[in-house]
Amino acid sequence: MAASRLPPGALTLKQFLRRQQVLQLYRKILRAIRDVPAEADRRYLKDWAREEFRRNKAATEEDAIRMMITQGNMQLQELQRTLKLAKS
Repeated sequence: MAASRLPPGALTLKQFLRRQQVLQLYRKILRAIRDVPAEADRRYLKDWAREEFRRNKAATEEDAIRMMITQGNMQLQELQRTLKLAKS
């Protein structure tokens, strides 16, 4: 069996794709927060999002990461719905 050419600590394809999903979710959340009208609320939500992502940064279990991505997407949708209702 041939030795891997990847350097130690390199991400597998699956890990790389999951990381991209997490980063994409983070960016979407930050973009949605920009639409919050009140500065104090924007700051609070931005700090909350950063802290949540930092707190879960070390997660490695695939099922747990998938669950967190799902929860993050649901929270993003809720924020977007709330902002849409506030505008109307």
